[in-house]
Amino acid sequence: MGDETSWLLPLIALMLVGYFALTTWLGKKGKAHSGSMKGFAIAKGKVNPAVVGMSFGASYASANLFLGVPGWAYTYGLSTLWYTIGCFGVTWLGLLLFTKTFWRYGQKNGGSLTIPQWLGNRYNSKALRVLVALLVLFNIYYIVGQNVGLATMFETVIGIPYLWGIAIGVIITVVYVSLGGAFAQIVSDGIQGATMAIVSLLLFISLLWTIGGGWNVFGTLQAELRAIDPALVSPLSTGGPFYSGFAILSIQWLLFSFVLLPHLMNKVLTVEKEEDLRTFTLSAGISLFTLSIFSVFAGLAARIILPGLSSADSAIPAYIMEAFPVVIVALLVMGLISAILSTTDSLYLGITNSIGNDLFKVLAVPVLYKNKHLTEQELDAKVLKASKVSLVFIGLVSLYMSINRPESLALLTNFGTSAIISGIAAPISLGYFWKHANKSGAIASVVSGAGCYMILTGTGIIEHVFQAMFFSSILGFTSMITVSLLAETLRKREKTSQEAVRGL
Repeated sequence: MGDETSWLLPLIALMLVGYFALTTWLGKKGKAHSGSMKGFAIAKGKVNPAVVGMSFGASYASANLFLGVPGWAYTYGLSTLWYTIGCFGVTWLGLLLFTKTFWRYGQKNGGSLTIPQWLGNRYNSKALRVLVALLVLFNIYYIVGQNVGLATMFETVIGIPYLWGIAIGVIITVVYVSLGGAFAQIVSDGIQGATMAIVSLLLFISLLWTIGGGWNVFGTLQAELRAIDPALVSPLSTGGPFYSGFAILSIQWLLFSFVLLPHLMNKVLTVEKEEDLRTFTLSAGISLFTLSIFSVFAGLAARIILPGLSSADSAIPAYIMEAFPVVIVALLVMGLISAILSTTDSLYLGITNSIGNDLFKVLAVPVLYKNKHLTEQELDAKVLKASKVSLVFIGLVSLYMSINRPESLALLTNFGTSAIISGIAAPISLGYFWKHANKSGAIASVVSGAGCYMILTGTGIIEHVFQAMFFSSILGFTSMITVSLLAETLRKREKTSQEAVRGL
């Protein structure tokens, strides 16, 4: 791009100012809907279901799909397509299976605002609600992954120091989420999702002039990759996440269960009417397809035209610098920034809602306000304040944790999500379909599944994050079934004994 690069920093800076102005305006607009905990957490019925569906896809995409997974493609080649195809097909299948029942359960007992509250209501257990809220805190690793992705983008494209890039992302997101809550987050994500879709398509179309080959562009891409290393066109990769059929199966299980994550399933609770769920799931499916499939090909192309990058996660930023004129680069960079921030804001909202609604309300309020007889409105105001205060705290913690750059952005983002899935997959799914599911089994599943995952990854017994999650979630299902049946049997025996005593 030559001397044109001198215009890149001012262009992106101008767009960032515009972006910050837009999100701040959305935050102020959303303030009218976020005066209560319900409005702040889910903005129920305040956003069109098609926009909520687009927001779902945008929150799903993140730095992982636009930076981390193309980084895998740069390193491991075509085997990475196992991940991207699963992101659309397997995740959307999970969404279609879970949405309606999840929504119906979420309407009971006055309505649920968070996954921990949903589980607490489903199993009538405050202990389970608190345990899952603590597990949700693992999403801090996902936020750190987004911070790293944003900083990598700024550093690679326009030379902004790594730490400054992290600080910019944290400040922008915390400001507009604290102002407008779920309304600002969902609407801004819907806009960002549309921008990200355009970026994905441009990245894919660019292969026509960076790789060439016309209608045979895929053949040319495969031939070029084979010339570099035949392993790059193998369905399995040596030393990477896709090294065996079982490893790929574990990844598909992750992607199927991914839909259960708190920052995604909360979108379902935003939909006001059951008939609107069809619009929501269709919009989410289109968004997932567009945002999941196309960007990985740019990572493959980067391996051909830009060999020897020091960081695989910088493949996409480096590629767009090589493939596009400066004005388009600026637009693409803003699209990639949107991909990162659209997930970050959902994660912040999910964590802080759980801190306020499920930890502060359940654990702290009965102690701090024991004899004050708070009204519902007073209690709601205090819980809302706790959520907003925790938002700033989580932002600072994530900034601190992001200082040291990880080796793989994709592995970091999947570490925390895998811990959560290991604990909640069984209680949510069996809670739909199995009449014997009860709170004893659900608690056992959360403790054993998440505990097993932390032991396996912490000790290095299983270093593959996805396999550790697979085995841990299987243990979670086994524990829940066993303990639920045992608890049911003990209750029946106790009931029989009491009846016998009364008969005497």
